[in-house]
Amino acid sequence: MAVTVDSGGTGHWRELCPGVLVRRYAELDLTVGLVLGDERALVIDTRGDRRQGAELAEAVRGLTRLPTQVVLTHAHFDHCFGTTAFTPVPVWSHVDFTAHLTATAELQREAWTRHYRAVGEAETAAALAETALEFPDRSVDEPVLLDLGGRTVRLFHPGPGHTDHDLVVRVEDAAVSFVGDLLENGACPDFEDAHPLRWPDSLEQVLGHSDELFVPGHGDPMSPEQAARQHTELRSLAELCAGVSRGELGEREAVARGPYPEETVRAALSRVGGG
Repeated sequence: MAVTVDSGGTGHWRELCPGVLVRRYAELDLTVGLVLGDERALVIDTRGDRRQGAELAEAVRGLTRLPTQVVLTHAHFDHCFGTTAFTPVPVWSHVDFTAHLTATAELQREAWTRHYRAVGEAETAAALAETALEFPDRSVDEPVLLDLGGRTVRLFHPGPGHTDHDLVVRVEDAAVSFVGDLLENGACPDFEDAHPLRWPDSLEQVLGHSDELFVPGHGDPMSPEQAARQHTELRSLAELCAGVSRGELGEREAVARGPYPEETVRAALSRVGGG
């Protein structure tokens, strides 16, 4: 079943299995999640500004009045700047999330405000410029099990990948994992803050369940076969990056042999020193 994506500011829910839902948006092809237990609900990512967060919070309230908690998969603005619309509630993230957000939030805000103004989306630019940050108050280092009442959700960090603080949310009884931007469906992976040499090994910690459905941070949910194909691409790119780092091949050859377009491969190569 295809997800219906509204061309305006609102999204549409799709239930993957009882009490496990995704909500898709045309804006950045963003995908967020909602997991319902008998006693509590868990929101996975909060969109990119105060206005977008408020829309999502209202959509959640339209489905459930259960007490809510939030988990943030990583500290990129489109996944976490909407958190103020949900607080005060428990907000979970990886232990290194806050340091990354503190260091990069204003740079992200400036870059994306400029982008939205340039493409004529003045209201989105204004909302992003005015959005106050809300930092998580629950940190994940070792895996954490959240009891939602009759349903357990596992939060864990598989290792550096898309960022150094990616958090995976696995719904244990449903074989559904929300993986943030460790996977992308419909676009190339983003390497701006990535660790390309380690990303394949980290993603391997997430894969391995033959019946799993993987919900990326952008795009449709992915089958195990789709996720495995992207893992193979990331492994191939990591090997090319390692070869350039060791001086075994040149950057031009790596770009030519890469599994992604030139811009993406060059972005990965630029991160090798930090990855």
